Amino acid sequence: MPRIDDYINARKIAAERLAKEPLDKILRRSGFAPADKASLRVPFLNRTYRIQYPEFEFVDETGTGGEIPIQEQILILHYLLASGSRPLSGQWVSYREIPGAAFYYSAFVKRAVDPLKTVFGQNIEGLSASAVKLNGKLIEPGDAGFEFVIFPHVPLQIILYAGDAEFPAEASILFDINIAEILSPEDIAWMAGMVVYRLIFLSKA
Repeated sequence: MPRIDDYINARKIAAERLAKEPLDKILRRSGFAPADKASLRVPFLNRTYRIQYPEFEFVDETGTGGEIPIQEQILILHYLLASGSRPLSGQWVSYREIPGAAFYYSAFVKRAVDPLKTVFGQNIEGLSASAVKLNGKLIEPGDAGFEFVIFPHVPLQIILYAGDAEFPAEASILFDINIAEILSPEDIAWMAGMVVYRLIFLSKA
């Protein structure tokens, strides 16, 4: 398991690489909008961050007062570093189908799929209510299915089949196939877990 020092180092490396690029290039590539001449505005789930350039310090504009998790900062910085944004393919794939994802599959299941089934497997209404708070778009598959735009070029779908006394709940988390050109398998696993845990948090709010 990574130590906090590993996260701090990963954040430092990403920020230093980004600081070498012009802000307008980062904005064009990422699809985000400027907050002013020296920062960009990044909506992430139900929060909005202003990121200072070139320091890449994060400020939470939603006024929650909570600490900004370093894993979220790293994920956003890695997205900003992505060398190019490919158009969405419309082809949805499971995590297993992402090149190089096999090594992180157990972590993906532990962070995202299992908590999704445990908390919402018999609480479809709770998932639906939380998804609305994250601007999820209703899709047809499953007893509850929602599509979320995590970043401008990174959508994600969550599909849940409710459990009952006879059958356990089943869940799928799907990605546009081009996500492999933008984020690493490890980042994708972290991202999926962040979405699920934000949904869980909102269901209890």
